[in-house]
Amino acid sequence: MTRVRATIIAAVGAVICWGIPANTQTQPAEAVVHAGRLIDGLSTTVRERVTVLVKGDRIVGVQDGFQTPAGARVIDLRTATVMPGLIDSHTHLTGEGTGNAIVRAVTQTPLDDAVRSTFYARKTLDAGFTTVRNVGADGGPDVALKRAIDAGIVPGPRIWTARTTISITGGHGDQGGLRPDLWVAPTWMDGIVDSADEARKAVRYQHKYGADLIKITATGGVLSINDSGDAQQFTDEEMAAIVESAHLLGMKVAAHAHGKRGIEAAIRAGVDSIEHGTYSDDATFRLFKERGTYLVPTILAGKTVAELATIPGHFHPSVQEKAARIGPLIQDMFKRAYAAGVKVAFGTDSGVSTHGENAREFVYMVEAGMPPIEAILSATRAAADLVGAADRIGSIQAGRFADIVATAGNPLTDISEMRRITFVMKGGVVFKGQ
Repeated sequence: MTRVRATIIAAVGAVICWGIPANTQTQPAEAVVHAGRLIDGLSTTVRERVTVLVKGDRIVGVQDGFQTPAGARVIDLRTATVMPGLIDSHTHLTGEGTGNAIVRAVTQTPLDDAVRSTFYARKTLDAGFTTVRNVGADGGPDVALKRAIDAGIVPGPRIWTARTTISITGGHGDQGGLRPDLWVAPTWMDGIVDSADEARKAVRYQHKYGADLIKITATGGVLSINDSGDAQQFTDEEMAAIVESAHLLGMKVAAHAHGKRGIEAAIRAGVDSIEHGTYSDDATFRLFKERGTYLVPTILAGKTVAELATIPGHFHPSVQEKAARIGPLIQDMFKRAYAAGVKVAFGTDSGVSTHGENAREFVYMVEAGMPPIEAILSATRAAADLVGAADRIGSIQAGRFADIVATAGNPLTDISEMRRITFVMKGGVVFKGQ
């Protein structure tokens, strides 16, 4: 009966949405963007006085000088820095905040998350992030959000979604802190697995219901109650089964991992990215490079939980200890990883932090020694490669989606300009600015 009611609610919601104007903005037939400075997402070279030609939802050309074809709409960014739409490789658009985890677990449903996500999606888009990987949303509200955005019903970034995170019983992805009699034991359909066979079924189930990639918790986490923050959680066999099953279905695998042993086991299993990577050392970095695995550092999340850990009572006691211990380590790990030549894709873990503040990550990356242009490329060229969509996003060149953002100043001389995005175009539609 519960499933029937959920289906009815979803259907009624869809009918209501169809009665609302999807978007008052329309795609221009043809437009040109006059860019004073252009970071194209392809190289470290910055071009000046460039025209980007847009038709429909695509870029159709990039020309030197300010060109204005007859009848084209001109978007004047001649004094601005123009870039590809930014990509955040690690978000949680269906929630925000880290307090009251137990209360939220028993009072909120995926329907609550789906409604809230529409607000967070718009904030993310306004911040210049036209694409995200959403790496965990129990019950699939991010799939509904993705469909609504793709249909033009709500504004937001392009979403590659992992749907429900896959975890072990009692692991980082399994809600803790509740009395057993108040909680129905989750199964592989809820992403909780305890064998290689269950792991395979969980991957296929997530794929069946709309996942574009798979997210696993290879180690414990900071915000989960009463688990170790860094111990390996899946067995090597279970991780190998997940990766094999996902790759056979054409999906990449992102592994949440703090502890060295779990990070290295996940890399050897063939995951495509490590999220956080806190306790990586020189040997770990060599393994990253040997296997070509991306690091998604999420420095912002570490900074956020470390700050919140100083507030008495904000976290469950077991979480508070981990947040204070693990959070401050991520930026230094990133500094060493970048110096070692590890591939880096931009990611924030927004949802732990406030949505729309994603660009704070750029500031922390540059503080740690990454040049501003490399930080920007981590959120364009590198992130597009990690997503597996470099042929569509992450650069300003013919054939790519017309995802274009701009800052009034020059982020190469002041990286904090990335926090002040003044223009956002996604798929040829202007959502912010002119």
